Amino acid sequence: MRIFLAATLALAVPFAASAAGDERAPPKKPKCESGFVYDKTTKKCVSSTGHTFDVDTLYQEVRALSHHGRYGDAQTLLAMMPAEDDRTLTYLGFTNRKMGNTEAGMAYYNRALTVNPANVLARSYMGQGFVEEGNVTAAIEQLRQIRAHGGAGTWAEASLRTAIATGETFNW
Repeated sequence: MRIFLAATLALAVPFAASAAGDERAPPKKPKCESGFVYDKTTKKCVSSTGHTFDVDTLYQEVRALSHHGRYGDAQTLLAMMPAEDDRTLTYLGFTNRKMGNTEAGMAYYNRALTVNPANVLARSYMGQGFVEEGNVTAAIEQLRQIRAHGGAGTWAEASLRTAIATGETFNW
């Protein structure tokens, strides 16, 4: 029964991700090498220093770098973003956790949730961190909070639900 449940959930996550749009689908591989950011205007990779990028462009680049294992590069860009923005804090949490610094990662998730308690992505990543630590009870509480904050049916909910059921967490 557990295998059937895990298989069902594993199939549901990609479907939920594709149905929800680009934000919930795995990001495309970054186009640029370390130290560079893709500039949509010039359609070229430009140095990440010496240029002014809007926060949304930086966020998308951080997301792509993070989810392709380029955590150090992502943290370099995160340093250019507003320090107390809940998205910045969420990805500081994600990159730290993925680099093995779980304590710092959880602290960043908590700060993100202080800024925005409805940040379901921070809750999902925090819950996945709890799964990695073997604290399924705390992960289930984050799943409940995701649903309470309107996150039912999102990638954040589906990925955490799958992590709880299978013990496998996501890199995106």
